[in-house]
Amino acid sequence: MTKKALINIDYTKDFVNGALPVGEPAEKIHDQIVSLTKEFIDNGDFVVFAIDLHQEGDVYHPETPLFPPHNIEGTDGRELYGQLKTVYEEYKDKKHVYFMDKTRYSSFAGTDLEIKLRERGITEVHLVGVCTDICVLHTAVDAYNKGFKIVVHKHAVASFNQPGHEWALSHFKGSLGAEIR
Repeated sequence: MTKKALINIDYTKDFVNGALPVGEPAEKIHDQIVSLTKEFIDNGDFVVFAIDLHQEGDVYHPETPLFPPHNIEGTDGRELYGQLKTVYEEYKDKKHVYFMDKTRYSSFAGTDLEIKLRERGITEVHLVGVCTDICVLHTAVDAYNKGFKIVVHKHAVASFNQPGHEWALSHFKGSLGAEIR
């Protein structure tokens, strides 16, 4: 039996309608992200909340010249958006629910994500969140390079760049062999 994990990427207040908003496309995926998260938790699958973390005034971070300050440590903008926060709060003490900070686009860069997946025998990662063509994309590329099967839930990813979103969905399938659901 395939062991799988759900990786929730950056579905926070700042990315939905805060400091770096995806806006309506991110709001539209809310129910699907919440539903998938509950489903994976209830099935006993490993669920990861991979959440962007920035320090206020960090001039050395490569994103600083590219984007306005967002997901700053200790701010409301870094909180999980909508009902996802409630789901996390309800299940955070479960052994198969893991919240992790990430400081780069990919959920694998500079984190222990690969170790957590490997020690559980996970071979398939399901990706949801924002932004399809930035953090979801970079996580998918790293997952591919590390040999994981990738499933992207197209109604649970969004971007503020619609052409980039569409391109990324095509890239997941055509270049990474991902299953698009």
